[in-house]
Amino acid sequence: MGYTEDELICYQFEDKEHRFLRAAAPPIYETAPFFFDTYEEYAEAANHEKEHYVYWRGTNPTVQIAEKMLAALEGGDACKCFASGMAAVSAALMCSLSSGDHLILIGHVYESSIALVKYLAKFNVQHTIVHSMEIEQVQAAVKKNTKAILMESPTSFIFEVVNITAVTELAKANGIRTLMDNSWGTPLYLKPLAFGVDIVVHSASKYLGGHNDLVGGAVIASNEIIDRMYLEEYELMGASLAPFEAWLLIRGLRTLPLRMEVHQRNGLEVARYLSEHPAVSKVNHPGLLSHPHYELARKQLKGYSGLFSFELRDAAYEEIRSTLNKLRMIRIGVSWGAMESQIISPNYGYNQADLKDQHIPESLIRLAVGLEPPALLIEDLETALS
Repeated sequence: MGYTEDELICYQFEDKEHRFLRAAAPPIYETAPFFFDTYEEYAEAANHEKEHYVYWRGTNPTVQIAEKMLAALEGGDACKCFASGMAAVSAALMCSLSSGDHLILIGHVYESSIALVKYLAKFNVQHTIVHSMEIEQVQAAVKKNTKAILMESPTSFIFEVVNITAVTELAKANGIRTLMDNSWGTPLYLKPLAFGVDIVVHSASKYLGGHNDLVGGAVIASNEIIDRMYLEEYELMGASLAPFEAWLLIRGLRTLPLRMEVHQRNGLEVARYLSEHPAVSKVNHPGLLSHPHYELARKQLKGYSGLFSFELRDAAYEEIRSTLNKLRMIRIGVSWGAMESQIISPNYGYNQADLKDQHIPESLIRLAVGLEPPALLIEDLETALS
């Protein structure tokens, strides 16, 4: 059985510039400044800091290895890694927008990304949220000053599937830049750049890291976009990834194909169980035949992660609270994509008005299926749902 190109990048990636004395794992260059033999060498490096090691806020060898791996996996020219997923989203948006510009968000985008967009309103950046996957609705939201479209696929919490090709064709016809958060699919199961997306963003805290011990982010795009972002939104803003976190990210990438295969298998098994449970009214998993965008997902995705949601039948906050509190193996907590199964609901008992505005059902629960035996997870869910 042969390996895919992505698997070879993860398993056998070698940075030819740094052979590390044949070390099995790359070293952590835990240093802030780098020294020079002469002042002339320093001056030259400082004038071209993107190509030289001067200070880790600019470029660091350990971080650079992670960036090269991610660029190769996504099929992009270059990558910059950030201190968090939100730092990456912030850089991507600020690199794409100016005062007076308009941004379109498609479907349910990560809540912190929405909060950031609302914050940018103080700098006269307008936005429109299109709660529809129909390209006609996206087209109707385009204005003369629309400069960017931000999307996730599948979308947060509801897990609808965006027709990426239709969106990028619309965007290019109108001179609009497209940005996509690819944390759910990872570069193994979805490659947005191949569909015409301009900028791909990742929360490395999720599947890329995979162990609940890393906070980081990444932006992958063309050399032109990354070169501009480097001097302003990356180095100037100072939210660069630290060397130790970059080492954790490299460690996570080396097992990514193996982990994603198990996340996919376990997630589908648990999703099918929930789809047949009498207490559950709906399961939002694009890998199920019942999903309204199942065929589109098959065309765009090479596989499925373990993150999806389900809705309890005729349930409100009290039923959700009671159900989650009965769980023992599945842990209550934010984030997802790690070895441990995690669960959360967007219904906090005091934000029903916000849920209505966001088109999110009050009975919705999000489940991130981890690497535990699915039979144990199903047993835990059965106890809670009964």
